Amino acid sequence: MLEVVIVDDELAGRRTLRDCCAREPDLKIIGEYGDSRAALEAIRARPPSLLFLDIQMDSLDGVSLARSLDARSLPLIVFVTAYDQYALEAFDLSAVDYLLKPFDDERFHRTLERVRRRREAETAAQRQEALAAVLERIERGAAGADLRPRVLAEIGSRMHMLDVAQIEAAEADRNYVKLVVGRDTFHARSTLQQAEKTLQSQPMLRISRSCLVNINHVREISRTPRGDFILVLAGGATVTSSEGFRDAVRQHLERLKVRPG
Repeated sequence: MLEVVIVDDELAGRRTLRDCCAREPDLKIIGEYGDSRAALEAIRARPPSLLFLDIQMDSLDGVSLARSLDARSLPLIVFVTAYDQYALEAFDLSAVDYLLKPFDDERFHRTLERVRRRREAETAAQRQEALAAVLERIERGAAGADLRPRVLAEIGSRMHMLDVAQIEAAEADRNYVKLVVGRDTFHARSTLQQAEKTLQSQPMLRISRSCLVNINHVREISRTPRGDFILVLAGGATVTSSEGFRDAVRQHLERLKVRPG
């Protein structure tokens, strides 16, 4: 039996991992944490067999947490990330596993099969060596990258990898988020809160509870009779602010005006 700890500061991310683990008979979750510092204390007190660890967290990032673990009781680690440059440049060259958000059951199961094989084959020294190598690559990649993640989304029956800089707007749609790119609308299984975090490298403006707009793609702005803002995006789509966000949108747009010298 593999004792599992999940560390992710997003509730939806923890829920996804929890549901995936529940479908595996040899996994037992002994801890689930949204706060990485609390997670570190718990892991030190009772080291798990397997740790699912988000890289991007606010209080203590996953790399720092991993570096703080005791090498003598180091768990198997699966890093969880939305940043594909980490995955491509760091993990594919090492023995440490990762899950690139968003992932499905098949991808999770493939990763877990690899984890089980590593558990049987690796010594503690080999595990520590592999972790040190991947942490170094992650930090080296982060130092030289522009930290623009790519998002996996679908349109029709096809999956596409989208550069976040291309995304003009993100709108909540039940269990999905609609991503507007030009004249196309893609769907990603996510919450708007998750999407906002993934898109944080872009100048995103929340214009309602259910809509974020990339200011880089706004081409025209007008007002409704009641004063809400209508924003025309580069691809031709239009979105409208809600009453509750009217003042915040107005203040943001005021800051973009050219002032006389």
